[in-house]
Amino acid sequence: MNRSRLAPGAGIVTAPGGRPVLRTSDGEFLRIDTGRVGTGELIDRLTEGEGPVPSAELDDLIAVFEEAGHAVTGPRRPPLTGRTVHLLGDPVLTGPLARFAAAEGAEVHPATADDMAGLAGQRDTAVVWCLDSPVPEGLWDEADRLPARHTAWLRCHREGAHTWTEPLASAPGDVTAAHVRLRRLAATAAHRELAAYWAGHRTPDTGPHPTEPAAALIAALLTADLIAWASGEPRRGTGLPACRRLRRIDLRDLTVTEHPVLPVPEVAPLPAPAARTTP
Repeated sequence: MNRSRLAPGAGIVTAPGGRPVLRTSDGEFLRIDTGRVGTGELIDRLTEGEGPVPSAELDDLIAVFEEAGHAVTGPRRPPLTGRTVHLLGDPVLTGPLARFAAAEGAEVHPATADDMAGLAGQRDTAVVWCLDSPVPEGLWDEADRLPARHTAWLRCHREGAHTWTEPLASAPGDVTAAHVRLRRLAATAAHRELAAYWAGHRTPDTGPHPTEPAAALIAALLTADLIAWASGEPRRGTGLPACRRLRRIDLRDLTVTEHPVLPVPEVAPLPAPAARTTP
């Protein structure tokens, strides 16, 4: 039988002369009422030490730990187990991301732009596209249709010294790359210049390109978004949820800033002008 163990990040603190206290994985301290169970018995049961003599009181106490998520049984199940991740883009970013996603249990495959239509509608599947450059106009249009058919869609790209990781989209109505562009244009007074930059009316790129530490940071952030998706919690959590979070990573000092972004609602087209008649 699998024995319960303290959940990763949780621990029991025994202050001198006081009751045992649970430090949760989030850093909270919760007093433990052990009843007639000794503190040493509880600790032995929840760690790798010798198990105490079984008792109903101890079993009930362990059950409370398990129900609250502070104790687990069996080995850790990687959070991306059972999920498939298709990667496209520049190897400087897809290389570390492939390693990180696989380490978390994902089945990782390379993909191409021609694969997008065939991947639509595949649940438990995510497409991640990483560019070490601005996004050419129209490149992500087909991939933007994936969330409408419940295939997850995640992406990042670089503009000058900044890499942007865009919100993970996994359901109809989520934030797409087109939405991000519209929101960013609306947020700047230099919208004409930004649109021209995206359209390619610019001098040749001079970097800086992601260093190995920068690429690892970007890959780790994208992996965290994939884990949020796999856990069914892309819309909750501390801070901004993954489906509403636009990040900017400064490649010069590796600072990360987060910006909320919402979908852009569709609007009805303007009515055609009435035909003019001559008397």
